[in-house]
Amino acid sequence: MKKQYLWALALCGLGHAVSAQDVARYVDPFIGTGAVAQSLSGNNYPGATVPFGMVQLSPDTREAPDWGQASGYDYNDKTIFGFSHTRLSGTGASDFIDILMLPMNENRKESRFTHEKEDAVPGYYRVLLQDDSINAELTATQRVGVHRYTYYNKEKTSKVFLDLDHSANKGSWGRRVINAQIRQVGPSAIEGYRIITGWGKLRKIYFYAEFSQPIVASEMMNDNRTHRNIAVVNGTNLKAVFDFGRQDVVECKLAISPVSIENARLNLRTEADGKSFDAIKSQAYEAWNKELGKMQVESGEHEKEIFYTALYHTMIQPNVMSDANGEYMAADYSVRRLPVGQVHYSTFSLWDTFRAAHPLYTMLEPERSTDFVNSMIRQYDYYGYLPIWQLWGQDNYCMIGNHAVPVVVDAILKGLPGIDVDKAYEAVKMSLTTPHLNSPFEVWDQYGYMPEDLQTQSVSITLEQSFDDWCAAQLAKHLNKAKDYEFFMKRSAYYRNLHHPETKFFQPKNSKGEWILPFDPYKYGANGGYPFTEGNGWQYTFFAPQDPYGLIALFGGDKPFTTKLDGFFTNTDSMGEEASSDITGLIGQYAHGNEPSHHVAYLYAYAGEQWKTAEKVRFIMSDFYTDQPDGIIGNEDCGQMSAWYLLSSMGLYQVNPSDGVFVFGSPCFKKVEVKVRGGNTFTVEAPNNSKENIYIQKVYLNGKPYDKSYITYQDIINGSTLKFVMGKKPNKNFGKAPANRPVVLNKING
Repeated sequence: MKKQYLWALALCGLGHAVSAQDVARYVDPFIGTGAVAQSLSGNNYPGATVPFGMVQLSPDTREAPDWGQASGYDYNDKTIFGFSHTRLSGTGASDFIDILMLPMNENRKESRFTHEKEDAVPGYYRVLLQDDSINAELTATQRVGVHRYTYYNKEKTSKVFLDLDHSANKGSWGRRVINAQIRQVGPSAIEGYRIITGWGKLRKIYFYAEFSQPIVASEMMNDNRTHRNIAVVNGTNLKAVFDFGRQDVVECKLAISPVSIENARLNLRTEADGKSFDAIKSQAYEAWNKELGKMQVESGEHEKEIFYTALYHTMIQPNVMSDANGEYMAADYSVRRLPVGQVHYSTFSLWDTFRAAHPLYTMLEPERSTDFVNSMIRQYDYYGYLPIWQLWGQDNYCMIGNHAVPVVVDAILKGLPGIDVDKAYEAVKMSLTTPHLNSPFEVWDQYGYMPEDLQTQSVSITLEQSFDDWCAAQLAKHLNKAKDYEFFMKRSAYYRNLHHPETKFFQPKNSKGEWILPFDPYKYGANGGYPFTEGNGWQYTFFAPQDPYGLIALFGGDKPFTTKLDGFFTNTDSMGEEASSDITGLIGQYAHGNEPSHHVAYLYAYAGEQWKTAEKVRFIMSDFYTDQPDGIIGNEDCGQMSAWYLLSSMGLYQVNPSDGVFVFGSPCFKKVEVKVRGGNTFTVEAPNNSKENIYIQKVYLNGKPYDKSYITYQDIINGSTLKFVMGKKPNKNFGKAPANRPVVLNKING
């Protein structure tokens, strides 16, 4: 979909010098921003940010963004209400959307726009606001949003509207502004804060802003009262208009902080003081080039666009949440300071990202992965358990299980340095043994499953909790804690207690041990009041990543298991009216638009039919990832959808997100080079790869024949070369022998 930049180039030059290392030019931030009928598009946004930045400065095309426009932007809209400085990337619910600004001549609160006069590249966004004929440009540093407004109407004064009441829909999550302030502190400087509660509880955001022109007049509004040329206004519904007289250009640098106005001012001084808009724009672009350049792909221009945009989407969140001086707002709302060299992060959409995004980070971002884990452990210090779904340093407890556990365990077992392993184990153990919401461990230990009459979403929780317990067991073993290892390994087999021996589905039981009937494997469950979470019985029947061979045995062996898998991908019966908009990208009952299905295509490899894995994943990559605004099926979910694509496009996927084993699928590029730990390069080659040649015929590792249908993390970070020989017809013997199938560490007995 790559947009043409003719009008932009004519205005002031959007292009950057193109070199072999300039991979950022392939990113199209508009991919995943516009839904098609009865579907989702990704819920992404096109605005300006830097990798993992605190500031995410982008247009809001809704006055009160909600579930369907969680990032604040929808490509199908025709109105911009302003540019806010924080947002979520591709989530299923909206939050953030803080500190909105809109340039104007008249006292308007919105403007029409067209995509013909709208552009974006990594770290930069531009749009022509038609109603007042103003060219708005945005760029960013980690903690500073930078605006440049060019006013073409010379007959009217140049103004900027500031809105501290603008937010995600106040009808969701009990959202409300608790308190706010706007203060003018100099001829061209303002500052303030707002405290807002919603999906993220009691979020404090402070700001400090400097304009390039002096403010000649102002209006500050609290509810329906307007105050002219005053220094400060306090309240819960605050807005302001700043008049700069007749100016051609007004620039603004606005820094944010979760800690204090003083820290916001320091963030601006540290990152943006004395730098021009164009210098910051170039700096942001080069920051993206550095991160995106960790992967080099050999393919056509169209394929590179999809690939590098996916990589870009994995690097938007988690977000930096500590200030330039190392201070951050801890989970107990106290201010803490980090040791020099460390960074605190938040926005952990863990029910999604534990599956593929975090395993990818251990490859591409090992130092950041250490910071991610340490940030999670800091929540344990003040909350008493690891994050479930963390926003702005606070847990919203959305979704089930505790999937910080596999992220922490995976990082430690992969040898990432800088983690206090004993403290991490304490956090893991306490998070899986201390009863709290959606995790009544006393019930878990008493029954060996979650009874539906005592805990809703019982089947999904049973399956996902069993996996978390397996992860804890591996860390216990790593630390020679034999008693704990046995305890958690026993729990990790509890998933079997809900497997019906006749229907071969995981089904709910009550506290008397009775199957709850009737059972409909097609009926969809959302987030409570039903045994399944954002899925149905079909989709959860294949969730036992810690014990795939045990799962296969429950079906009676390889053939019955693959027959059940075949039915999963071919059975098109309806999931009912309850199915949410996430249930997209359907192949039979497989729903690529939501996470419970993401690993399932790779399970064929465990049953000796790797060629079927190749078939399914190649279809998913080619049909469900495109270069259009609707080019992502379902919610992007903070990088998970894109991480699945990136790993799969290399021909591998970590089915068990904590075992370091990457199962082969179907590489779809001729060559990918990945910069990994220790300065090494992991290379994947598939020179005869094509749209027709989707099946693995042979594999070579470092030039030697390799019969296994997987590769380990250690082989990857050693800087190996993996070469696939591809063909049009399946090699049904590849990976068929049990000795060549994916290895499973610490198999569950019984």
